[in-house]
Amino acid sequence: MLKRKRIRNKGKAQLSRYFKEFKQGDKISIVRDLSYNFPIPGRFQGTTGTVLNKRGESYVIELKDMNKKKTVILQAVHLKKLKDMEIKGKKIVEREK
Repeated sequence: MLKRKRIRNKGKAQLSRYFKEFKQGDKISIVRDLSYNFPIPGRFQGTTGTVLNKRGESYVIELKDMNKKKTVILQAVHLKKLKDMEIKGKKIVEREK
């Protein structure tokens, strides 16, 4: 679980992270940004889900917690887009750089 930022990344978040755009159905990963003071439960750190829609400046995300589907509303600062790849008919999810 993240408790502090690395020394090179300290300070405010980059503006480009605030204005990220996601489409409906995009695969994302939840990564808390510690410079933004908004409580996010620690159990959602690192989980993956899909974007359902946009609500104001936040995104509604559907993810699986244990065996239940849950919906979470988060801002774009805390989300990273995942890139889909297919190798021999199997779907592999890889992080986009």
